[in-house]
Amino acid sequence: METKPPLPPFTHETATQKVRMAEDAWNTRDPERVAFVYTEDTHWRNRVEFPVGREQVRQLLERKWAKELDYRLIKELWAVTGNRIAVRFAYEWHDDSGQWFRSYGNENWEFNDHGFMMRRFASINDLPIKPSERKFFWDLGRRPDEHPGLSDLGL
Repeated sequence: METKPPLPPFTHETATQKVRMAEDAWNTRDPERVAFVYTEDTHWRNRVEFPVGREQVRQLLERKWAKELDYRLIKELWAVTGNRIAVRFAYEWHDDSGQWFRSYGNENWEFNDHGFMMRRFASINDLPIKPSERKFFWDLGRRPDEHPGLSDLGL
């Protein structure tokens, strides 16, 4: 069976790598690429949706990025133990009317022995912001290594 290193049990270092890899994938806004790191029977809680399986996750992500335009995300490791990682995140986006938002949240992740995520439970809140309040300005795609993280930005 294929693996998605780093593999559990995670150390602080390998969990930090896993979090950055997830951030990088989500910043591609590619539903196929993102969905592939989850198990075929993955279980999610994402706002009011509870998708089960890779295909439902892919469909959720397609809808998400059709609505959340110019999406830029930062994730940060919060805690790790064994095959579980807790993450906090923030992302900025705007809707089709041009209203900007910063969405804040926490995720709890559980991985199988092959490094695929079996469970993802996310709690997310959206804050309308003015364009002048934005903090994420890199070109769409991967956040540059020199760009500040959440703690550095006071988020």
